[in-house]
Amino acid sequence: MKPLKLAIANKNYSSWSMRPWVLLTQAGIAFEEIQLKFSDEGRVHGIESYSPTRQVPVLIVGGEPVWDSLAICEAAADLFPEKRLWPTDVRARQIARSICAEMHAGFRNLRGAMPMNIRASLPGKGMSPAVQQDIDRIVEIWESCRARYGKGGELLFGEFTIADAYYAPVASRFRTYAVALPAVAQRYADALLALPAVQDWMAQGRRESEFVRADEPYVEKSAAK
Repeated sequence: MKPLKLAIANKNYSSWSMRPWVLLTQAGIAFEEIQLKFSDEGRVHGIESYSPTRQVPVLIVGGEPVWDSLAICEAAADLFPEKRLWPTDVRARQIARSICAEMHAGFRNLRGAMPMNIRASLPGKGMSPAVQQDIDRIVEIWESCRARYGKGGELLFGEFTIADAYYAPVASRFRTYAVALPAVAQRYADALLALPAVQDWMAQGRRESEFVRADEPYVEKSAAK
């Protein structure tokens, strides 16, 4: 099989890119990174060569594209079953898939009001009753998974899975916006942010210098570079 290639956008801003990158890196799956960049409007320069949807991320497998972050994670699980990227317990695996799909399709208020911005510190920005409702649901997911399936480690299902990769950008957002969490949820967020792959992604994101207007709603236009 040809080496895997993963096309992503800015590490500081691209939460969807972060998910498969963290998954592959934390699982020890080798891939070639194709680093693309957002325009000020949030479009991705050069993506046309890789993705039929013109969006990141996209995984190139055997010269063919797999697009959409959840499809990429499923493809990785199929390609590397020995990595056990989903929980081995059937019911746990069903729940893991459900909470990933919920993240994939939902929490729009949180994602819209608190865009991922690893470099920034924006305490209290973006908070509203609708955003708090999203946060409360995420806390409920984290606490439930930790209580039912987390006995084998510090992550949602004990050991690292796709579900953790999927919620890594959320933990990053909670840090950026200084979201107050209950003890169990905070402990999980801390464990997630301490994963080597997450640390590596965030360190690289902090080193980026690009300013993307579409992802900086709380910076005054006069202060934007």
